[in-house]
Amino acid sequence: MSECAAKLLVKRRQLIKLSGAALLLMVTPVGRASTDRSPGILAVRVWPSADYTRVAIEHNEPLKYSHFMIKNPDRLVVDLEGIELNSVLESMADKIAADDPNIKLLRAGRFKLGVVRLVMELKNEVKPQVFVLPPIGKYGYRLVLDVYPLEAPDPLLQLIQKNESQISPPTVVEKKPEAVTEVKVEPLRQGKPVVDRLVTITLDPGHGGEDPGAIGRGGSYEKNVTLAVAKRLKAKIDAEPNMRAVLTRDTDFFVPLHMRVQKARRIQSDLFVSIHADAFTRPDASGSSVFALSESGASSSAARYLAQKENQADLVGVVNIAVKDPMLARTLLDLSQTATISDSLKLGKAVLGELGGINRLHKESVEQAGFAVLKAPDIPSILIETAFISNPEEERRLNDEAYQDKMAEAIIMGIRKYFTKNPPLAKSKLA
Repeated sequence: MSECAAKLLVKRRQLIKLSGAALLLMVTPVGRASTDRSPGILAVRVWPSADYTRVAIEHNEPLKYSHFMIKNPDRLVVDLEGIELNSVLESMADKIAADDPNIKLLRAGRFKLGVVRLVMELKNEVKPQVFVLPPIGKYGYRLVLDVYPLEAPDPLLQLIQKNESQISPPTVVEKKPEAVTEVKVEPLRQGKPVVDRLVTITLDPGHGGEDPGAIGRGGSYEKNVTLAVAKRLKAKIDAEPNMRAVLTRDTDFFVPLHMRVQKARRIQSDLFVSIHADAFTRPDASGSSVFALSESGASSSAARYLAQKENQADLVGVVNIAVKDPMLARTLLDLSQTATISDSLKLGKAVLGELGGINRLHKESVEQAGFAVLKAPDIPSILIETAFISNPEEERRLNDEAYQDKMAEAIIMGIRKYFTKNPPLAKSKLA
């Protein structure tokens, strides 16, 4: 081979090497982009409660999954296809609290190529619901694992057992079951009627769990504020000689709107009070408001907007629509509520008057709109917007324990005033 030909061959080999290196540099970013577009787990959130425990697995793209149950011991197994094990899934076990009522352990591992298997060890028999939701708000796709106890807690039985545990021994107090079949209102003492049964009030802290509600500029979550106020109000109601309060949720978990109504009806509540903290696009919006249900149109465009926003809570907080009770759905659409709405307006007016003593009123009268959570056909129901959490000053006050106590005191004073003029009706023995 001539010297000229040899030099030409070397140059050709160098060119091929350079071309190969350039090709590799071109291919590598494309490969990474393809990996980024593949389904991946973004977050895992766990919301335990006595009613049920929810595990929400957020992912960036739709993924295929399958699930099945195993007995002895009871386990829920979920296979996630087309993903790889990552740090989010590996840390899943740390998210299960020791006192979770339903889940003992939750772990993830690589089952086979492209399949991650989740194994949930259960503390008792459950009725699982596994479903997917499309992106909404700040959330991406969510695979939801709801595990409901096979024997659901009975709120009425729990209430009766709680009351029985608080009754003194029979040698001290004689218990007369027939006394609860009627309500006898004694002459007013210091403006308060006295009845011979416990008046039951359901308190509904808005939002919870996957649904934070409105978020203040300082980072406060509406769901936390509403629960704090509701717990203070419950303590005050329970201290009354003839009243008791029940919370639709007592921790940070999501309760679908129809279940909030269902809980109130199950325990034959005399009143239903839903507690919220509003938000608006302008930070200067302020004041307290009270709302009742409307059979027709909303009393204002603002009331209509708020009702639409609150009614969307099920979409944010996660509801498996496929398993909704059709009988309950008809109840929520019941329009024969004229008498109940009239009582709701009276209750709302009494509470609004007291709220005006601790905060400016956003509206001077009770407003009305089609709030789903107020649609119990037989229970006077109101929704209280305690203040605007989007207003920096009101957000600060809503997080102040002393102000929360003032808010709770104002609400119970309004409830007392309502019962002064509208004594509770007789209920069955279970009430």
